[in-house]
Amino acid sequence: MRSFWRTLDAATVRVVLVMSASVLVIGASYGVTAHAAGLAWWQIVIIATVVLAGSSEFVFVGILAGGGAPLLAALAGLLVNTRNFGYGLSIGRHLPRGLPLALGAHLINDETAVIVAGEPESRRARIAFFLCGAGILISWPLGSAIGAAIGELVTDPEALGLDAAFPALLAALAVPALRDRSTLCAAAIGAVVAVAATPFLPAGLPILLALSGLAVVELMRRRARPQPRPANSDDDTCRLEHVR
Repeated sequence: MRSFWRTLDAATVRVVLVMSASVLVIGASYGVTAHAAGLAWWQIVIIATVVLAGSSEFVFVGILAGGGAPLLAALAGLLVNTRNFGYGLSIGRHLPRGLPLALGAHLINDETAVIVAGEPESRRARIAFFLCGAGILISWPLGSAIGAAIGELVTDPEALGLDAAFPALLAALAVPALRDRSTLCAAAIGAVVAVAATPFLPAGLPILLALSGLAVVELMRRRARPQPRPANSDDDTCRLEHVR
């Protein structure tokens, strides 16, 4: 245990604590919204524990509240959550095979992905990931249960400002990464695409389209790389002639 705490610095632990506290507040917002959509408190807590994906659950509850079919709501939530596939490719290389990998798959989300992105060393990344994942696994269902209780009194989470907690948290985490020019460029392109698509697509899909910014930047990088010279170039031919 002592080795565990020595591996992480105090700054990382503070970030995890802040994330967990913020997710608790966001979970309360989800609980209020889900209660207003007609879900029982035990349904809200079970979904929060099993799915453990805030944006996906908000989409699910939003479609139910709008009168949509539960199957359609589940499919939409699953589609929004496909971004975790990309997170898994990044996080999976730090996790050992077997039970840790299976447990880690359940803990992949926006917050744990951000934590791992700032840790280049595998041991530190792995410990930070599981610490943050445990914090989210506790705070999200707990916040959802609190929100379900609050929902008996307050039917609109916007009345308490709870709806702003999630974007504020992600914005605070993303700002340091924008110092990198490539990251800033990808974020700007993705933001433009997402804003342009918002009036035409269901909630959650514009976020997925924002990933196109990464694809554009990667394509620009590849085009900017110097192309390898063929083995039988004119310079090589001249050198061979000179040797002869």
